[in-house]
Amino acid sequence: MTKVTPRSEYPRPDFTRNEWLNLNGQWNFQFDNNNSGLREGWYLHHDYSQKITVPYAFQSKLSGIDTIEFHDVVWYERCFTIPEAWQEKKIHLHFGAVDYQATVWVNGRFVRTHEGGHTSFYADITEALINGENRVVVRAEDRSTDLEQPRGKQYWEVESDGIFYTRTTGVWQTVWLEPVSPSFLDRVKLTPNIDTGEVSIEYLVQNRTGKQELAIEISYDGQMIANETAPVHPVQRKNKHSVSLKDFANGEGKLWSPEAPNLYHVNFCLKEDDVILDKVHSYFGMRRITIRDGKIELNNQPYYMKLVLDQGYYPEGLLTAPTDEDLKRDIELTKEMGFNGVRKHQKIEEPRYLYWADQLGLLVWGEMANSHTFTDQSVKRMTSEWQEAIERDYNHPSIVAWVPLNESWGVPRLKRDPRQANHLVSMYYLTKSIDSSRLVISNDGWEHTISDILTIHDYAGEKDVLTDRYSELESVLKFTPADRSLYVKGFQYHDEPIMVTEFGGIAYKKSARQGWGYTSASNDDDFIERYYNVVSSLLESPLVQGFCYTQITDVEQEINGLLTYDRKPKVDLNIIREINEGKKLTFAEKG
Repeated sequence: MTKVTPRSEYPRPDFTRNEWLNLNGQWNFQFDNNNSGLREGWYLHHDYSQKITVPYAFQSKLSGIDTIEFHDVVWYERCFTIPEAWQEKKIHLHFGAVDYQATVWVNGRFVRTHEGGHTSFYADITEALINGENRVVVRAEDRSTDLEQPRGKQYWEVESDGIFYTRTTGVWQTVWLEPVSPSFLDRVKLTPNIDTGEVSIEYLVQNRTGKQELAIEISYDGQMIANETAPVHPVQRKNKHSVSLKDFANGEGKLWSPEAPNLYHVNFCLKEDDVILDKVHSYFGMRRITIRDGKIELNNQPYYMKLVLDQGYYPEGLLTAPTDEDLKRDIELTKEMGFNGVRKHQKIEEPRYLYWADQLGLLVWGEMANSHTFTDQSVKRMTSEWQEAIERDYNHPSIVAWVPLNESWGVPRLKRDPRQANHLVSMYYLTKSIDSSRLVISNDGWEHTISDILTIHDYAGEKDVLTDRYSELESVLKFTPADRSLYVKGFQYHDEPIMVTEFGGIAYKKSARQGWGYTSASNDDDFIERYYNVVSSLLESPLVQGFCYTQITDVEQEINGLLTYDRKPKVDLNIIREINEGKKLTFAEKG
């Protein structure tokens, strides 16, 4: 029987090459509870006592180990053979994500270290390779109780509790090999401009010679839109070239939106003296997200965001979706319920999810997994990993907003420590300095400094309470969610759009799982009425320009999802859609 490689799909869909080799599957594995592996030279030789299925963390069922015990240092090993056709190429070893600190050896030779549990990295392993069978070893260190680590919802106690869940340690996204020429296209940054009908292309070529050029072919639905050649400067690290799309010049350009997720495809071909050095395929969407006169606009038109909170957890894989189809299905279910976007909560989501959001049409708010204390080290870790995330995911048209912090996590003394407020301001401007094309929320929920949207978390369950609160600006600005001010002292409201980005959270038990929510429903009718009350009150508000409902699925001990943890609808999804679309419903009086 042929073994099926888990998560066999290409892992970097916005920057694809034809040749690659997936290293997912069974690896040798070992807990290193005494942290003796480095001293004993496990990267040179070790008899590993366990097996693990990569890319699933050992805490998950799909890993084949399935334990939630603390094991802060773990080791992986597997052998691989380089295809004969790759012998004249450089070989890159890629990791989608390793939580938290990874050290990598090939044939006993150190090749790379990386810190940051949610972002991708690679190593050029060419000089470490030998003929025949090669051996890769990975040491992952993930301190279970280290609050300086950006950890998001991964709990620092053994058992999940409250709003915190099972940890993810080590490799949790695809591991793969890729051959490239000595000179290759390392990165592209695609910035659309719907007003001029152009796309700006920044490109980074490694090992430039001064004789190279980059051929750029852009097409839509099989029709050539642009075909240009750009020079590669021998000294300048990054090059930039703007391409005009002829269909926009003709008034026939295609915009990207959740309702019409039109994508342009790009083929890059790096050449030197007519010899092809590298070929890469990418895509982009002509999409603009802005705020004008206090209104949120998508493609220069007012747009009401109807988001749902999505924490990206799965019963058998935890942070890792069991299959690519599971990622796609989550988006399909989101859209079936009448939402046009998600806020990916305390998780930098993997590129395959963003690919399906681009393809199927779903807005995404990208959010950093926060640390839970404020120190020089936590600031360094947060800013470093956040920059990597923005750079990696920049080209996805589905992403329309960045959220570096949530609910003052990691900055608990904003009222008394000006450094912490400065941290929020710096994260806002740092994000804007890397990506000026998207909206940025400094601290989602409350205690804002500078944010493009005033976002509020409000779990009141009564329609009249929410209706009154969001009927007048004065009552909104006086609101203190969780006894927190909406703005840090010294900062104030400047006519930013208002969104309620966490609300609802209605608990409804429809599976064997026990759990909690912010309010509770007793049956289907009760749940529908409660959902209608909170959503309709925001839709009817003259001030609110969008919302994010908590949440799409149950997660471990939280049973406040619209779907169960295994993605079964709790009520008819058509009813949820109708409510989200503003249908008026009436209910029998209680009592």
